[in-house]
Amino acid sequence: MLLARVLFCLGFWGISPALLACDLALALAVDVSGSVDNKEYRIQMDGLAAGLRDPVVSEALVRGRAQVMVLQWSGSSRQEVSIPWTAIEGFEDVEALAKAIEMAPRPWRNFSTAVGEALQRAGGQFAKVLNCNRKIIDVSGDGMSNEGLSPRKAHPALKQNDIVVNAIAIEASEPDLTAYFFEHVIRGEGAFVITATTFQDYPEQIRRKLLREVARQTAALVVPRCRINGCEPGFP
Repeated sequence: MLLARVLFCLGFWGISPALLACDLALALAVDVSGSVDNKEYRIQMDGLAAGLRDPVVSEALVRGRAQVMVLQWSGSSRQEVSIPWTAIEGFEDVEALAKAIEMAPRPWRNFSTAVGEALQRAGGQFAKVLNCNRKIIDVSGDGMSNEGLSPRKAHPALKQNDIVVNAIAIEASEPDLTAYFFEHVIRGEGAFVITATTFQDYPEQIRRKLLREVARQTAALVVPRCRINGCEPGFP
């Protein structure tokens, strides 16, 4: 009944449901290079899952009908789509995604840090979610790029496809990493860097980062709200 009323209102306002299919496509790119030990890897993946379960984050993902994927990356030619694009249409989808992240195996352990190639590989995945209004790569890392394509050389293709890059700099061993990410990694309107001073600080900072990306900046879609006396614009 509720769905029928919503569809009626969409038609009343001349808005196609397909246009509201996806507000946000979010690619989560996780650093698994050799500088990340097994305990730190676990902190990253569990922290990311917990961040997605945050009530405000999960509600924003559902409300925006987000598409989310996870890419694990390390050195040159070592990027793996661990979890392909996942449609978030209900809270059960958020929980399933969080569990998949917690269970995802680590593909590599002892390789370099190729940030540019991670951006390039993640950027290429957005061809599968062209209907999404916003496109963001959320990259985490604990070191500067030291192999393969430089991050800046990946930027032109990302700009052409209107893809924003945000980052979380884990400064466990490189105290100037936040400045490096500001200068070389992030791009796009409103792009930002969040700093985690240690891996132990990562879970709280990734939650803050997701809140900023997903909850605070989810586009204000004009969705007709049905009432007894008719429909009017605005969120329910």
